[in-house]
Amino acid sequence: MLIIAGWLRVEPDARDRYLQECRQVVTLARAAPGCLDFSLSADLLDPARINVYERWAGDEQLHAFRGSGPDAGQIRAAEVLKYRISATGPP
Repeated sequence: MLIIAGWLRVEPDARDRYLQECRQVVTLARAAPGCLDFSLSADLLDPARINVYERWAGDEQLHAFRGSGPDAGQIRAAEVLKYRISATGPP
């Protein structure tokens, strides 16, 4: 299992528009084979930040879906990393 997590930074006045443009991407991702969860959300404290959380069954499914997002030219900075998970359980 893979977790993709991190943040994107856009212009504060463009964040809501960017997230609206991502609605279709989220819908498609959640329906994609191997997608276990997919979420993009506005940060509660930073008006320029978008939080990223994805959970995928494996690399093959993740790579098959990549490249379907809105124009990346709106992104000013980003830190999104892939985490390989070997086990899960309740907190």
